[in-house]
Amino acid sequence: MRILYYNWVDYLDDERRGGGVSVYQRNLMTALKAQTGTEAVFLSSGTAHDLRGGAPRWEAQRFGSDDDRDCRFEIVNSATVAPAHHGFGSPAQIHHAATEAVFFDFIDQTGLYDVVHLNNLEGIPAAVLALKERWPQTKVILSLHNYYPFCPQVNLWHQERETCSDFDEGRACVHCLPHVHDPRHMRLSGGLAYTLKGVGLRPGTWAFDTAYRWTMRLGGRGARAMRKLKAAGPNMRPARRSAPGKLQKITPVDGAPFAARRKAMVELINAHCDAVLCVSDAVRKLAVAHGVRPEIAHTSYIGTREAEAFDRTEPRPFPSREDGTLTFAYLGYMRRDKGFYFLLKALEEMPPEMASRIRLEVAAKRGDRATMARLTDLAPKLAGLTHADGYSHDDLERLLSGVDVGLIPVLWHDNLPQVAIEMHARHIPILCADMGGAEELGRCTDMVFAAGDIADFHARIAALLEGKIDMAAYWQGAMAPVGMESHLNDLMGYYDGADHGTGRSHG
Repeated sequence: MRILYYNWVDYLDDERRGGGVSVYQRNLMTALKAQTGTEAVFLSSGTAHDLRGGAPRWEAQRFGSDDDRDCRFEIVNSATVAPAHHGFGSPAQIHHAATEAVFFDFIDQTGLYDVVHLNNLEGIPAAVLALKERWPQTKVILSLHNYYPFCPQVNLWHQERETCSDFDEGRACVHCLPHVHDPRHMRLSGGLAYTLKGVGLRPGTWAFDTAYRWTMRLGGRGARAMRKLKAAGPNMRPARRSAPGKLQKITPVDGAPFAARRKAMVELINAHCDAVLCVSDAVRKLAVAHGVRPEIAHTSYIGTREAEAFDRTEPRPFPSREDGTLTFAYLGYMRRDKGFYFLLKALEEMPPEMASRIRLEVAAKRGDRATMARLTDLAPKLAGLTHADGYSHDDLERLLSGVDVGLIPVLWHDNLPQVAIEMHARHIPILCADMGGAEELGRCTDMVFAAGDIADFHARIAALLEGKIDMAAYWQGAMAPVGMESHLNDLMGYYDGADHGTGRSHG
């Protein structure tokens, strides 16, 4: 079996882009090496550009690790800039004839493939899904690690402050991002990085970082000057001041291009994909709600090395201390969408007698001065507060050794947070918001609160402190993390059509 995998960035990327999807793709390629009769090839697109521009082309991956050099390729000069917000809502996200032709040529020259599995559509026109018309025997699989087909911002997170529950026929998208990147500037950025790497400079070195930073700073100043000289479009022009007593004429916001984008994405997926693999039930429900055909949408939990921790640990005594306190852990980022600022506010407004029984461990890169001051002011109110300025996977055992409950207070549809899996795999129960896939780990409604609802959060904390939640029952109903072997078995079920997977769910 020959399988082509796609993501917008190389899974061995020198600049360590791509987050959890790159980690997943790396693990997947490693696992497939042990499969006899299986050949896996990888293609990326959307970040590599020639400094002076040029027509799209494909080539063997020239940069990054020397590992898997024979099976890694990329498209250079794709008109679909990646990641998605660098080309926010661009028509090339749907169609671009030259980029599509290069994608098809790649398959012609390196194929044929039994399966084309796209871990994203960022970086290529969605119209490449029509490869099924050229190679009808090829299975086309799309994994949804985010909401890109429905949301040009990717995460259904409006104006960096709230979940987008209604895009208002595309009008909400028009002013969604606080700053819309100029795709030309982003292609210049990719071209500069591509050129610097081409002369032997590696990302992370002093020479690369200095050359890149100063060149882009000059380019940014030039781009800002140009924006001042001409308007970027009818919806970006500043409003003229009206004379006193005169009504100001307001130009209607045109959301039609964004509505058309969503419609075209869903139509292409429904017409050409054999299966859409959603990384949690929450993602599947959202995909179906946005128009993906239910019969092709499946839940397929990705494989993780954290499954090993679940096998070697067991539920802990609860609570771990005898002084009446509970230790909670927040891991990840000090970001609004992750619910960090909601958590701060909820703790600041917590009744003193309740707060005095809470110990909090925060492992996240330090925030701005105001955020750190709030943590400092909060500390005397709690039984204990510690902060680790970020963490690595190797730190987890130490950081989580005394934790009673993990906190996932997200405010957006977080697909299935890696930090939730990391804590759950060590048999730490998760108290989470009712958004995204985290609640699917514990499958316990007593450990779920309404996202953004401080009173409901306080009620769940009170129930934990009062011992009203049955932890034995929690673990009896909990889901075991999916290991890489089980996940690969699940994928093969989709690839060859046999329903023998372990992570499959149809609703």
